[in-house]
Amino acid sequence: MELGRFISIEGGEGAGKSTSVAFIKAYLQNQGIAVVSTREPGGTQLAEQLRQLLLNHHDEDIDPYTELLMMFAARRQHVTQVIEPALAAGKWVLCDRFTDCSYAYQGYGRKLPLDFIDQLALWIHGDTNPDLTLLLDLDIKVGMQRARQRNSLDRIESETMAFFEAARQGYLQRAQAEPQRFSIIDAAQDIAGVQKQLQEALQALLKGVA
Repeated sequence: MELGRFISIEGGEGAGKSTSVAFIKAYLQNQGIAVVSTREPGGTQLAEQLRQLLLNHHDEDIDPYTELLMMFAARRQHVTQVIEPALAAGKWVLCDRFTDCSYAYQGYGRKLPLDFIDQLALWIHGDTNPDLTLLLDLDIKVGMQRARQRNSLDRIESETMAFFEAARQGYLQRAQAEPQRFSIIDAAQDIAGVQKQLQEALQALLKGVA
């Protein structure tokens, strides 16, 4: 059986990932593709519990390395229990965030060594990496305005503007380093404009599969 394809969607706060995930899932299903839609951190019962620990506010500070290792612990559970079995069954996996967010948030945002994250990624999920990463890029001020209107901010969403700007630049640097995998989506456009860009990126992937 042919392996499925793995698509990740990345972006800062308020970039519209949830809306885009719903659009991508519907678009692929209309092409007759079986899609597993999931998210990180999360995707399994245990990983979702780790997500709550990561995103909730706490009385004590979470050390950046602790945060990173918790992210990868959740990721390992997610990869082994959901992502790899789905791909092996020929299904397509659509994931709201994957390892690129660890580079952006803990690497560029928290200033942890990128080579340490490289090693964790290799140990935790090996060559299970996205075939396509859709990066929803948006001005940080606009994104945070949207996020604040949406609901109360979680622990990571409550970080400084400098943190989010560093994370955004991290995403853009990764996209520049791997242009064959990344498709940068201008998330400042209206929904129709964003969905047009998403559709074009998906069509290019589908063409490569056909």
